[in-house]
Amino acid sequence: MTIALWCVLIAMFLPPLCALIAKVGSGRFGMRHNHDPRAFLDSLEGLPRRAHAAQQNGYEAFPAFAAAVVIADLVGNAEQVTLDVLAVLYITSRLLYIICYLADWATLRSLVWFSGVALIVAMFVVSA
Repeated sequence: MTIALWCVLIAMFLPPLCALIAKVGSGRFGMRHNHDPRAFLDSLEGLPRRAHAAQQNGYEAFPAFAAAVVIADLVGNAEQVTLDVLAVLYITSRLLYIICYLADWATLRSLVWFSGVALIVAMFVVSA
């Protein structure tokens, strides 16, 4: 399995990591909140709420990234090293995005988000 495909697996686990940060960071998550975790997460404020928002964005961004990697792999026109580097850079951008979200650095977060989208587009371009 290629590094790019491993990055898809890593990207899949980033949103649940954000959910964990949101739940633990709230200081009030317990089993009673697990009966309706979405309502609980929607009621959060501050850092836990931003972690929840980062989780949601991670789920929104994941399909495009996974599709880009799989399509590039299937097409086979891109050098594998190039695709691997782009995928690792994408994972790095997602980690930076989460950090920016948690730190409430809105402008930098948006720039990092755009860089992630650019990396997804680059995967398609190098595969063409």
